[in-house]
Amino acid sequence: MKRLTRYWIAAALLLAAAGAASAGTVTVTFQEPEKFADVPFWEQERTQLLKELGEHFQHLGQQLPANQQLRITVTDLDLAGRVEPRRHLIHDIRVLRGGADWPTMTLQYSLEQDGKVLASGQEHLKNMMYLDGLNRYASGDALRYEKPMVDAWFRATFGSPTQLSRK
Repeated sequence: MKRLTRYWIAAALLLAAAGAASAGTVTVTFQEPEKFADVPFWEQERTQLLKELGEHFQHLGQQLPANQQLRITVTDLDLAGRVEPRRHLIHDIRVLRGGADWPTMTLQYSLEQDGKVLASGQEHLKNMMYLDGLNRYASGDALRYEKPMVDAWFRATFGSPTQLSRK
């Protein structure tokens, strides 16, 4: 029984490694992030937030076939909610009211394979219903309301991995 369990664990690890090795690549740049509509004021917080957003795009890019490269340039970002300054706190707080404070993002993208552009464009993403429905991201995630918006765009634009390989 132990031998069979070890076999299945080894097979799962090999399959996971093969899947990661065959993933497409994603390059994310942020064009003048200090001019974005709404990002943290403090440079360290802004840098961390943009790093997490870039990592999320790269995570989604693992669904792309190995020979595809996705280039994304984020030109504007407005996080969910509004920042309210607090005098006695080190950090400002973000208040989510569910009104006209939904997350938005403007980006340009280009999907290439073997030097040919398969898809490209400019998109203005928004999630007006960001407080409704289920959210699979943790409540402590700084991009909890922006990631589902990005996920929906990625799915709608690039489809499933089998659809991507047919493009």
